[in-house]
Amino acid sequence: MISSGLMEALSIAPSLLAADFADIAGALARIEASGADWIHLDVMDGRFVPNITFGAKMVADIRPRSKLVLDVHLMTEDPASLVEAFAEAGSDFITFHAEAVVHAHRLIERIRALGARPGVAIVPSTPLSAIEEILPFVDLVLVMTVNPGFGGQGLIPSCLDKVRRLAALRTEKALSFLLSVDGGVNGSTYRDCADAGAEVFVMGSAFFTAKDPCLEVRNARGLPV
Repeated sequence: MISSGLMEALSIAPSLLAADFADIAGALARIEASGADWIHLDVMDGRFVPNITFGAKMVADIRPRSKLVLDVHLMTEDPASLVEAFAEAGSDFITFHAEAVVHAHRLIERIRALGARPGVAIVPSTPLSAIEEILPFVDLVLVMTVNPGFGGQGLIPSCLDKVRRLAALRTEKALSFLLSVDGGVNGSTYRDCADAGAEVFVMGSAFFTAKDPCLEVRNARGLPV
């Protein structure tokens, strides 16, 4: 269960995509010790994006080992075929790509019925108009600030304009979804992301290459280091 306090605070979500897959236990320990709040899991099918990562078993194996929020990001062509397995594995959030789904509202309702929180993601080339009608029904909107599929890319600054517009829409329509950013989130971009209105920072290379992940998390939160 996700506490109401967690839903209100800035959340740091290290992405396992940037971890050493031969040492997932070590990566989990690093995340837990850092003071981060979420674990971001990028699920890639080799079709929607070029690479392949892992399936629901990863979530099922992590769930009993961590109380952190498990934030599953389905970068797949057919997310509807996967949501049941990932919900049963213990995912807290399940986010699908608007570009991969025709009946988005139906999938959102299905994710919620399975006991997970639904989210929708968009790639840099997708306009906000593609998701505006479903904003009242999701718990999270993930703005990709790089073209998905590879770690270590630089943030595309224009994508933060979408975050600003989403934050304004949320206020205007009295909605309550969380705003997440993923891609190129690091010491050079934390403040820009926060100023735009992002509340969930997906951190990949910046986290796993940091000499001191605790300091990196504090820096992302704007706390003294």
